[in-house]
Amino acid sequence: MMHRALAAFLTVAPMYAHHAFSAEFDSKKPIKMTGVVTKVEFINPHSWIHIDVKDEAGAVTSWMIEGGSPNTLFRRGINKDSLPKGTVVVVDGYQAKDGSNRANGRDVTLQDGKKLFLGGSGTNEQPGK
Repeated sequence: MMHRALAAFLTVAPMYAHHAFSAEFDSKKPIKMTGVVTKVEFINPHSWIHIDVKDEAGAVTSWMIEGGSPNTLFRRGINKDSLPKGTVVVVDGYQAKDGSNRANGRDVTLQDGKKLFLGGSGTNEQPGK
């Protein structure tokens, strides 16, 4: 019985493995985009902010922005009330290597100018520190 439990754990555990920034994101592809928050997920090992970005022609593209772990964000004062659905944000970060609509977020700027440092896997240090 113990062997089955261990085998099940070892089969599932890699799905939740933490990845290195350089494995998925390109530090030579910085991005900056304005979008509307559609969903925020505080899940381990990384949090995700989902935004809809409208281009010049009006077409909307959904993006997933990776942030630090929920614990990291909570310690920085970011919680579920910080980015309610419908909030317009400017995201600075780095695009996924595979060209998908995913990015590692460095920070998010709110309309009032307040910046929230996301501390994703490639941006573990706060600016100026």
